[in-house]
Amino acid sequence: MELRGKQKRFLRSQAHHLHPIFQVGKGGLNAEMIKQVAEALEKRELIKVSLLQNTDEVAEEVAAVLEQQINCQVVQIIGRVLVIFKPSSQEKYQKISNEVKGI
Repeated sequence: MELRGKQKRFLRSQAHHLHPIFQVGKGGLNAEMIKQVAEALEKRELIKVSLLQNTDEVAEEVAAVLEQQINCQVVQIIGRVLVIFKPSSQEKYQKISNEVKGI
């Protein structure tokens, strides 16, 4: 599912007040962190991931890896913060994705 402009704008507005729940630090992006991000997306659908100052990772590369591994969509990259969206497979968590479909 490719997001349209209006859908991305809606998701950005929803993510505005969120705080990053994952931080990529010195250790970089590893398999365990990718798994945790996938689990968090299953429950929340929309999360923020921040890259700390001491990491060698580049935001665009982290975004590309996450999109490939988890099959999610990076809605926005602002500096060192990624906004990531993936519709939940469980109906009880599909609050945001149902709104996105309506746009």
